[in-house]
Amino acid sequence: MSDRDTLFSAPIASLGDWTFDERVAEVFPDMIQRSVPGYSNIISMIGMLAERFVQPGTQVYDLGCSLGAATLSVRRNIRQDGCKIIAIDNSPAMVERCRRHIDAWKAPTPVEVVEGDIRHVEIKNASLVVLNFTLQFLEPDDRQLLLNNIYQGLNPGGALVLSEKFSFEDAAVGELLFNMHHDFKRANGYSELEISQKRSMLENVMLTDSVEAHKARLQKAGFEHSELWFQCFNFGSLVALKGGTA
Repeated sequence: MSDRDTLFSAPIASLGDWTFDERVAEVFPDMIQRSVPGYSNIISMIGMLAERFVQPGTQVYDLGCSLGAATLSVRRNIRQDGCKIIAIDNSPAMVERCRRHIDAWKAPTPVEVVEGDIRHVEIKNASLVVLNFTLQFLEPDDRQLLLNNIYQGLNPGGALVLSEKFSFEDAAVGELLFNMHHDFKRANGYSELEISQKRSMLENVMLTDSVEAHKARLQKAGFEHSELWFQCFNFGSLVALKGGTA
């Protein structure tokens, strides 16, 4: 069990920008369950996608793995031999805890947890790549390059799961879903102060895209097919497929 997220319950004089530091890592499971609608569904369904897409003797990449929730879901659902999961995050606090979580659950598929920059990782022999609420923290100019890299490293018939917080081209829809998300956080016990302070810290480091912008990027990278497979308010997940057969 993680600690309850009370990081923003008292006024903070100088908020600064968001970082995935020790304090965030400590409360992350509670924070994400109470902040991201549909998160548990996405994690469990990533496991279902893994069962369908992971091929024998291939690699799975969890890019921006945080505490390893998606990695563990994938590992529980791999039915093939000779596979390996590579989980990467640039936060030392997250990586340390991720390794502990992975080690606590024994399974045949090995997992390598790497502290590093996902922009500089060589993707190779991959049947599944997961970007679970990660791309939105990269500079916009880096996003296309990463997706290009992923496409190049995926085997034919492979899949990318891309979960993100979305912005909307229709302002009225955007405002409604923004407000619904805040209702969701209030229902989960966050105060107005907590909501506003966290939003201020994330403003400069989490720049969201529309579903249309994501699809355009995926097409430019080379993905033959992409579609939204899950959405709850302004959060959701796309799956993108590389053509050909594994």
